[in-house]
This record gives sequence, C-alpha cells and structure tokens, in this order.
Amino acid sequence: MSKSAVDCYDFFNPFLNNAVCCPQFRATLDILMGQSSKNTGSLVLDQEQAMICLFEVNQILYNRGTDEDVGSYCSIPPTYLAEGSCPVTHVSEFESIVNSTRLLDACRKIDPVNECCKQDCQRAILRAAIEIALKSSSASHGVRLSTKIKDCKNIVRRWLASKLDPSSANGVLRALTSCEINKVCPLDFPEVTDVSKECGGVISNSTSCCTAMEFYMTYLQEQTLLTDLQSVNCAISLGKKLRKANVTQNVYSLCNIKLMDFTAQGYSGCLLPRVPVDAIYNNPSGLGVSCNINGDVEAPWRSNSSMPYSYCYKSI
Repeated sequence: MSKSAVDCYDFFNPFLNNAVCCPQFRATLDILMGQSSKNTGSLVLDQEQAMICLFEVNQILYNRGTDEDVGSYCSIPPTYLAEGSCPVTHVSEFESIVNSTRLLDACRKIDPVNECCKQDCQRAILRAAIEIALKSSSASHGVRLSTKIKDCKNIVRRWLASKLDPSSANGVLRALTSCEINKVCPLDFPEVTDVSKECGGVISNSTSCCTAMEFYMTYLQEQTLLTDLQSVNCAISLGKKLRKANVTQNVYSLCNIKLMDFTAQGYSGCLLPRVPVDAIYNNPSGLGVSCNINGDVEAPWRSNSSMPYSYCYKSI
C-alpha cells in the first residue's frame, strides 16, 4: 500500500498514471485479494464487498496524499474485484483444474526484460486462464470466451499473489504489466491537419513545417511520462498518422524531433526505464522518478513497418 501511496501521489499522478501509478495500484489490489484468499478461500468479492473494499483502499491512499479516487483515475471499477465472467473463483477449485506447480515454476521469479521476450510466465498464465475459462458455469453462460479468458487471467494473477510473499508478488505483477504497457503508445494524438498543410508533399518551407510540428508536439508533451519503449512506439504511431496525411518526408530528422519530445515536459523530457519503476522520496528534494538517459536520440521514422518496438529488438 505504501508503494501505491507514493507512486500515485496527487502532484505526480497525471504524469505517472500510465507507467507507474496504475500498474502499482492494480498490483496492490491483486495482492490484497490474493492474501485475503488464504483466509476466505475465494479469489473474488461479491458486488457489495467489492464496492466497500475499493472505497476503503481509495480512502487509505487519499489519506496518504493520493488523488481522491485512484480507482476511477486508473479505470479500475469495483467490478474488477468481483466475480466477472470467470467460472472458477475459489482456490480449491482453481487448484483442482490448473497445474499449479507448473504455473508457479514459470512465475515464481521472473526477469523483467527476459520475460517480455520469452513470455514464459505470460504463457503459463494464459494457459491456466484458458483451462479455468473452459469450465462450464451458469454465471458465464453466453459470455464470449475471450471475455472469460480476460477475467480468468485476473483470477490467475490473484492466485499467484497468494502463493508469493507480497514483495515478490509485487515484483512479478509489475513486471508482467510492464510487458503490456511497453507494447503500445498511451498518447492521444490530435488531428494533424495543420502539420499536413505545412509539411505535406514536397516541403517548400522547412521553417513553417517545423513550427507546425513543434506546436503539435506541445499537445503530446502535456499528457504523461513515457517509458523509452513507449516513446519509440509513439514516434512510430505518429509517423504512420502523418504519412496517411501526405507527410512523406522524415520530419523528425528535418525538425530535430527526439524521443524525449514525446514525453511530458514538466520533468525535462524524462523517459522512464522500460522495467518497472517507482516514484522515490528523497528528503529534502521530495518526490522524484528515475529517468532513462537514452531519450536524446532522433525519433524513428519507420516508413516500411507498423510493427511496435519491443524488448526483443536491440536497445534504443
């Protein structure tokens, strides 16, 4: 809980929600549910209990300086703690279906970088989720299998959290979430009409083009801190959007657009490491985050590929 309080501290939350606060908040909930199951035998709460539990967690964090409703900020409603569509919610039934030894062997201790390439734990979680999702249940009748598997993966995460000490469970769950968030760009891209007007086709005035690009980038720089891999994926995503708008020349090179230009600029273009990171408190400097030193490189203009950048490619 203390990690969530620091990672979701109110002042930092808008900038850390994507890569730090929300992954830690989700891990905290899964650990609480997993540890609770040791006494209750259940990996879910009923609807009323779920509402009370999430409210109390939010209140505890708020009293420690976070946003008033971290759950809403992270799009985690009370239903996340409830049964959902997964037909297996009790520990005894889970362990009667799933090869728990194999699951624990794959996930007991994982390397945050290697796991995102080899996906040993992720595959083990998916395998277990499919196994329990295929069990028939009146509660999940008529629900699409993909939805049940998604809900069952949450059940598997909680079961894992019940078998590991809280610190180890937190490390595993945060590492798994890092693999997910680094595959995508979390930024909201406005329309590129003005950039297309100044930079489309053959660029006749590079100054006007770069002014339009710089103005556009300010919208992105007000959003959130990115990891280094997210910044690459964001650069690729924006490049694809620009090319669809007839911007065919490499405006990143022309206008000196760096990877760090995609991240929130309130912290000098900080790019977070690709592995899980927490906010840190240092007296007297206060709260801070660890930044990656590789952001001062030109953003990639990959005209021949839409494949997201991943851990499995060479380092940035």
